[in-house]
Amino acid sequence: MVTIFVCVSCRHPTDSNGGEAARPGVELADILQRRVASEAPQRAVVKRVDCLAVCERPCTVALAGPDKWTYLIGDIDPPAHAGEILSAALSFEASGNGIVPLRERPVSFRKGVIARVPPLTFEGNDQ
Repeated sequence: MVTIFVCVSCRHPTDSNGGEAARPGVELADILQRRVASEAPQRAVVKRVDCLAVCERPCTVALAGPDKWTYLIGDIDPPAHAGEILSAALSFEASGNGIVPLRERPVSFRKGVIARVPPLTFEGNDQ
């Protein structure tokens, strides 16, 4: 099972009229929850979080799983990248250690990776 954490706090810069822009993470979480429910209910879960501390790169997600590396990915466009993020999450879930081979990473994942964090159980030299 992969958990897709979606930051729902970040906003894009204010619009030219001084109004606040929408929170893209809310839109992404909504899209992902619908897709997971219909395409992968036993393999993934979407959880909204108040902050992933990557405010300069909205919209941001983290892919996490037991005993797996965690990926933090930013600069996501919800309507354009939701399918890619779900695909990447399912590749992550299918992997033994959470490391998704570069060839299996969609463009939004490759360009948006902010960090890859080892699991708490890390003891070796995983690549």
